[in-house]
Amino acid sequence: MSLRREMLQVARLSPQSLSDGTDLVRDFVASQLNPDGGFRDRGGRSDLYYTVFGLSCMEALMMDIPAHKVVGWLEQFGDGDKLDFVHLCSLTRCWSAVGLENPRAQAMAARLLQWRTPDGGFNAEAGAETATAYANFLALAAFQDLGREDQLSAPGMLAATCASLRSRDGGFANEPHMPVGNTPAIAAAEAVMRNVGDGSPRDAASWLLDKCYGAGGFFAVPAAPMPDLLSTATALHALSGMGVSIDPIREDCLDYLDSLWVNHGSFYGNWGDDTLDTEYTFYGLLALGHLSV
Repeated sequence: MSLRREMLQVARLSPQSLSDGTDLVRDFVASQLNPDGGFRDRGGRSDLYYTVFGLSCMEALMMDIPAHKVVGWLEQFGDGDKLDFVHLCSLTRCWSAVGLENPRAQAMAARLLQWRTPDGGFNAEAGAETATAYANFLALAAFQDLGREDQLSAPGMLAATCASLRSRDGGFANEPHMPVGNTPAIAAAEAVMRNVGDGSPRDAASWLLDKCYGAGGFFAVPAAPMPDLLSTATALHALSGMGVSIDPIREDCLDYLDSLWVNHGSFYGNWGDDTLDTEYTFYGLLALGHLSV
């Protein structure tokens, strides 16, 4: 199963916890779609990155995607020759989400290889020497979304480069030889290693669980001032991939999600946030999906 489908399968369980709030989320997501066919960023402009999450929310909540309207907006980006790595990966995912044939899939896959690093992984910075867990995750997902995994030679190198990113405290980081790991990097590495490597790094589970706040929610790094929704959702996803039970923290994490919920139909990214967007809406759905199992 592709990385995208794996997350969607979990997010589709979120209505079990949302109950009557599901329609509020659907209304919020629909409100974030601009007339041009793209989803709003935090400034209101249509943006590929936020469109990924808007479309993912629509898929998770079984909403009707206005595919031709969205494709009309996507067409302006062609094969992504003017885009950076993250937005090129976003473009590939948007095409996959609308469910229509991507006429430029081969060209996009070839373009992604420009960000391959000498160690066999990927880095969002062109010309970088070493891979990052985040870029490896995005690249693998992009090739899967394009249906062009055949153009990704030696996919096992992505897992190998992720394994090389172990931090000295037992976690994973986005650069080699780091003293401290971070939660999103562990989640990215876990997904890649499980998908194209020898399996999940289960020995990193204790690192993750140590980053769970006493009242629910996960910290991005040990020194973070507060937990956040992205780290919480990705940590729960990684623990699930590792086969680790979340029963001991389930109720606390549900309470944390409730503390971020807004009756406008979305979630704040953390306790200091005051803006709603499709990115954190999807992370809320992903976290709730795991907590509903």
